[in-house]
Formats: sequence, C-alpha cells, structure tokens
Amino acid sequence: MKKTFVVLLIVAALSAAAEIPVVRDLPYYSDPTNAYQAAQCTLDISAPSTATNAPVLIFFHGGGLTTGKKHFPEMNRSNLVVIAAGYRLSPKVPFPCFIKDAAAAVAWAFHHVSAYGGDPHKIYVSGHSAGGYLTAMIGMDPRWLKPHNLSPRDLAGIIPVSAQVTTHFNVKKMLDYPGEQYRPLITGEAPLYYCSSNLPPICIVVGDRAIEWPARLEENELMAASLRALKHPCVEFHELPGKNHGTVGPAAGPFVEAFIQKIEAKTK
Repeated sequence: MKKTFVVLLIVAALSAAAEIPVVRDLPYYSDPTNAYQAAQCTLDISAPSTATNAPVLIFFHGGGLTTGKKHFPEMNRSNLVVIAAGYRLSPKVPFPCFIKDAAAAVAWAFHHVSAYGGDPHKIYVSGHSAGGYLTAMIGMDPRWLKPHNLSPRDLAGIIPVSAQVTTHFNVKKMLDYPGEQYRPLITGEAPLYYCSSNLPPICIVVGDRAIEWPARLEENELMAASLRALKHPCVEFHELPGKNHGTVGPAAGPFVEAFIQKIEAKTK
C-alpha cells in the first residue's frame, strides 16, 4: 500500500509538471538583423497558470559557446516562471555577440515577463558551463546590461553552474590571446575581473573536484573567496560530490531552487 501511494505521488507530480503551460520560440529582438539571429535568439517560457508576481529564472544552455540549444533546467518549475534562452554561437558570430544576446534576453524579461505572471523585480539568471559564463558576465560586468538601461544590481541573483570564470577558453581563441587552454587568463572578458561587493546575490555550483573540468572548481573557489574578501554580503559555494562537468548541470536544480527561496524569504 505504501509503495502504491509513493508511486501515485510521483505520477501526480510528473503530471503537474507536464501541465505547466509553455510558450515557445518567442523572439527577444524586435528587429533581428538576419535569419540566423531570428532563429537563435528566441525564448521558451514555462509559466504556471496560477503565477502572480512569481520569481523568474532565466537559463542559458552550455556548449562551449559553439554548440547547444535552449532547454529548461531539470528542476521543479511549478513555483517559478522559467525562461530558456537561446543565443548565437561561434564561429557563425564573433565575440561578444553571445554576451550581447544574453543581455538582450534578460532585458526582454524585465519588460515582458509580467505578462506571464513573473515579477520583474525578482529576476534570477542561471546557466550551465558556457551558459554559466554568460550568466556571470552579464551579472558582474555592467557593460552588457547598460545599453538596456539596466544594471547587474537590478537582478535578484545569479547562479552560475560549472562556469568558466577566468577568460573562457573559446573566447581566448576568438580574440587570439596567447596561451594554452588551461593556462588561466583574467582579462576584461573574465567574470573574475569584475568581483566587487555590490553585485547581486550569487550562488556558485560546481561538480566534484576530483572529476570536474580541470581547474574549474578551483577558479570558482577563487571567485567565491575574492567576493567574500571584498565583503560581498551573499555568496554561496556548493561542490556536488560525485558529479562531473556534465552531470552537475542536472544535479544543480535543487540548489538553484533553494537559493531563490532563500533570497525571496529575505526580501519579504
């Protein structure tokens, strides 16, 4: 009897998740310059029908800035408006088109998410791997949101998952910076360059140091330590045992949800 009850609960939860309305392929540029931008720069929105002034999570996929496509993170979406954002990829576009796209997607959410039950004052940004790099860049470097009359401080929080926070290895290639892939470089294209005390709340999630991408955990540890040394008031760091660079993405969902709930509880 107990096993049957548990199975029914799981089925009910899955059914509830499946019933969340999803709007797909909304463009976030009003006037795309070409067919590639029109195809890539779109959003999928998962918005519970009961959402009213709900927190909003914008999620950027991984793929080294060269591959991948938009998808929802693996997490409970019943209490959030979740936006999966696409962006243009190298080599079809040069640096910094993908960062500009990420900023434009976030700006779209500020102006339009209320129509889907989201609160523009509760916008969180997350992403895995390259998506985590984009998350950290727009959430830490003020240049990218400024053209939209926004600032990183307008974000409720950022949650990079296994992000490269030194200069991204493919950005180094694009800009012809010298050095091997694993030689750390901290330029104006690195989130680490922008550590300060007045950034939005930040939750850093990485995999197991024994099996993560080489040096990925350590550079994220450096960013967390630097932020804390600068007296940033809200920095979380989570190492997920047994998770490698690929599996930490799906496993990060509960930490993303818990962080959002914690920040929301503080602001009530």
